[in-house]
Amino acid sequence: MTGAFARVPELAAQHLLLAMAALALGIAIAVPLGFWSAHRPAAARVALGFASLVQTIPSLALLALFYPVLLWIGGVPALGFLPSLLALTLYALLPILRNVVTGLQGLNPAVIEAADGIGMTRWQKRRLVEAPLVLPVVMAGIRTAAVWTIGAATLSTTVGQPSLGDLIFAGLQTQSWPLVLAGCIAAAALALAVDALLGLAEHGLRTRRRWLAWVALGIIAAATFAASAPLWRSGGSDRVVVGAKNFSEQYILARLIGDRLRAAGYEVEYRDGLGSAVAFGAVASGAIDVYVDYAGTIWTNQMERTDVPARPAQVRAIADWTKRTHDVSLLGTLGFENAYAFAMREGEANRLGIATLDDLAARSPQLRLGSDLEFLERPEWAAVRRAYPMRFAEATPYSPTFMYRALASGRADVISAFSSDGRIAADKLRVLADPKQAIPGYDAILLVAPKRADDARFTGALRPLLGAISVENMREANYMVDRDSDKATPEAAADWLAQRIGR
Repeated sequence: MTGAFARVPELAAQHLLLAMAALALGIAIAVPLGFWSAHRPAAARVALGFASLVQTIPSLALLALFYPVLLWIGGVPALGFLPSLLALTLYALLPILRNVVTGLQGLNPAVIEAADGIGMTRWQKRRLVEAPLVLPVVMAGIRTAAVWTIGAATLSTTVGQPSLGDLIFAGLQTQSWPLVLAGCIAAAALALAVDALLGLAEHGLRTRRRWLAWVALGIIAAATFAASAPLWRSGGSDRVVVGAKNFSEQYILARLIGDRLRAAGYEVEYRDGLGSAVAFGAVASGAIDVYVDYAGTIWTNQMERTDVPARPAQVRAIADWTKRTHDVSLLGTLGFENAYAFAMREGEANRLGIATLDDLAARSPQLRLGSDLEFLERPEWAAVRRAYPMRFAEATPYSPTFMYRALASGRADVISAFSSDGRIAADKLRVLADPKQAIPGYDAILLVAPKRADDARFTGALRPLLGAISVENMREANYMVDRDSDKATPEAAADWLAQRIGR
């Protein structure tokens, strides 16, 4: 992914800015709290207990939890920098707070008594005695927090904040291992560089060479300040953000959309790896300007509908609902459907005599289901189980790429596939019929943020895509990215798709 590799410096800068802002805020909270609570055992237990509790929450879950909280508060960005900053700040608290409290409580009482004996005030003891003595221990906690924070910042991709996690998530999904390595190596290099500079600052303070500490901290501050440069630029009407979920088709379509908008004179940014609910919330709030969703996803997740109307009627109802409730415009359908479809290896389906979901339900206690990361929690799965009483021996979620690998390796017997996926034909999979029509239509639909609905240049650039993408072409483009050998990048697949559209 030549274009993706070119983004390493930009993403590394945003990654550094986020991590250092969270670390600075963590220090600003943990150090004063540590000094205050160190001499109050009950307060120290409560503060450390809270910080320890935060550490038991997986960082991905902590990031996700801030999204609904900020939505509920209203008036503040629920996606991007703010939720990432808050979550990572909480993650940075424990090592700093614990080291401050431990260092202060471990001081020799004779030293404190000597300070009292010469008449030092409480503030003088803090500044001239306690702070210098605990500094090495506190710096060790800050260095640990810095490394943790830089590592956890890769997950901010899931809430719409650009970071080196963009490369890692995209690489994992498209099986571009050089891309994964680029993201991992860049994140590790950032962590090691910041840790080394903080260690140099600690050494300078400990040896009373304060100039050395100021140089090290100045380098970190200057790099962080330089990384914040993108925040200074105007977010004018010519800058647009294209959103994408976390699978190959979404990456391809986002680049296809971005290319058309760039040709129309816009400056384009991408927010990849978004979950379904996050993506819709992002376009409704204006955090992203446009993205492709699927009719069935909006129908079941956002509208909470359980009926299964004809596809044209479903799309019209969705367009009315998104506009009426969120002022989001449904520009139209792209021309193909990407529905959930249960699939098995052809030979295994023949051996077991399974052709429909009724057949699958009868055999399900003997079979293992592999699903994408969302499916088992989605309303569609509940609807399928209502229509077909399935009780699988095992149900395991995977990222979409590894879900297909699980089926091929025999770790799963049936998967919740995607009907526009080129791997269905390439792997000779059988798609099981849905005679009771439990699964709604999944037309690919183009959703536009409220602020872009009346932008004729913006919508004019995208209208040629409506009805122009056949499912056959989409499958081929997807397979170009997903196949095991001679893989194409999403950018190359988008170019190929654009040539087939010819508009």
